Amino acid sequence: MSAGSERGAAATPGGLPAPCASKVELRLSCRHLLDRDPLTKSDPSVALLQQAQGQWVQIVAQKKVTRPLLLKFGRNAGKSTITVIAEDISGNNGYVELSFRARKLDDKDLFSKSDPFLELYRVNDDQGLQLVYRTEVVKNNLNPVWEPFKVSLSSLCSCEETRPLKCLVWDYDSRGKHDFIGEFSTTFEEMQKAFEEGQAQWDCVNPKYKQKRRSYKNSGVVILADLKFHRVYSFLDYIMGGCQIHFTVAIDFTASNGDPRNSCSLHYINPYQPNEYLKALVSVGEICQDYDSDKRFSALGFGARIPPKYEVSHDFAINFNPEDDECEGIQGVVEAYQNCLPRVQLYGPTNVAPIISKVARVAAAEESTGEASQYYILLILTDGVVTDMADTREAIVRASRLPMSIIIVGVGNADFTDMQVLDGDDGVLRSPRGEPALRDIVQFVPFRELKNASPAALAKCVLAEVPKQVVEYYSHRGLPPRGLGVPAGEASPGCTS
Repeated sequence: MSAGSERGAAATPGGLPAPCASKVELRLSCRHLLDRDPLTKSDPSVALLQQAQGQWVQIVAQKKVTRPLLLKFGRNAGKSTITVIAEDISGNNGYVELSFRARKLDDKDLFSKSDPFLELYRVNDDQGLQLVYRTEVVKNNLNPVWEPFKVSLSSLCSCEETRPLKCLVWDYDSRGKHDFIGEFSTTFEEMQKAFEEGQAQWDCVNPKYKQKRRSYKNSGVVILADLKFHRVYSFLDYIMGGCQIHFTVAIDFTASNGDPRNSCSLHYINPYQPNEYLKALVSVGEICQDYDSDKRFSALGFGARIPPKYEVSHDFAINFNPEDDECEGIQGVVEAYQNCLPRVQLYGPTNVAPIISKVARVAAAEESTGEASQYYILLILTDGVVTDMADTREAIVRASRLPMSIIIVGVGNADFTDMQVLDGDDGVLRSPRGEPALRDIVQFVPFRELKNASPAALAKCVLAEVPKQVVEYYSHRGLPPRGLGVPAGEASPGCTS
């Protein structure tokens, strides 16, 4: 039995403590359990509880812990023990799909044929056997075909392809006294090579028979009918492969924010304290800029009358340079925002579809490259529910097929209930025509719920879904990190966050 856990804390590029520096798998085994059934053996299960005062850390701090099992009032349960083995599985980068069948197995039943099942074990460092998978029982059949199954590479061989594996074949007995048919040993490396060469079969050998009978060859043959290796990449795999995160911020300049010259305005520039727009912008932007090598961010505005003609625009550059709307770093975005406020007239309505479509056009050009090289994050800061909801839903559904994510931060005390529709957490977002989003790319966060949180806590909440969204996109496209093409015999990449 195994259970997954996470431990540790390491600094991310932006200085945030990472919630899971490493993943740990706990393997549980028991010895000499008391027999609680009068006619058959016990059917044991283990309940693993986590205490609130740090006891979990004490468990995984040691690689292997064996303790006696106790009855009520602290008495020993005979010689019963439980062993917990902790293994770091941070390197887990895939899973294997296997399918076995057998031919001409020994018949262990007197009045019918054997009921075979197969057990796959890995050999641990202490030479102990760890059960990886047990197939279903195929009744009354000496040539069984077992159902395909999936197992992570870490569970199979600790991501060490040369680690010894052992397969045992049994004849099922309802009383638990299964009859041994035979066994063979191999490695995952050998399995892959043999399967590629069309020679993936092993003699199923009973050592006792082999020792006693000179003419003994085997107790049947086990055949690897199918093997697929699905490599799984993480967000950091893509970042380390050179994928750049491009950050665009879009700021709401509608009249509902209030006159920027008034201290009650959400856009009021207080020389002693940043307003809510600036707090959200700096907290999120400082994290994003660590994944962008040139540290240049597009900065757009919507809902204002802009010079020189003071016509309403819903996708203007706040540096007033339509040919180059990028700013140098987050500080450059802050300065452009502060310089922009006195030059525009706050107006309306709150239309965000034009900006989503603008970023989507850039992302669409990246999609055509067929590489995991550029991903786009659009941060929308707004004080109310969008006016063009139908167009926004349509734009988001189209963007869900592109390498981009959208983060919407609600600023102020407005009722943002309708904005939750855009966040697909409660169901699949659909366009007005009924077309579903390919994936959930929107994260909505009301800033007032995090107003008193630290910048790190705010950024962590706002960016929580982005790593998963990045990996989901490239996995759906079958694109590995750059420099890591899919080798022959591997399936397209899977995903993990």
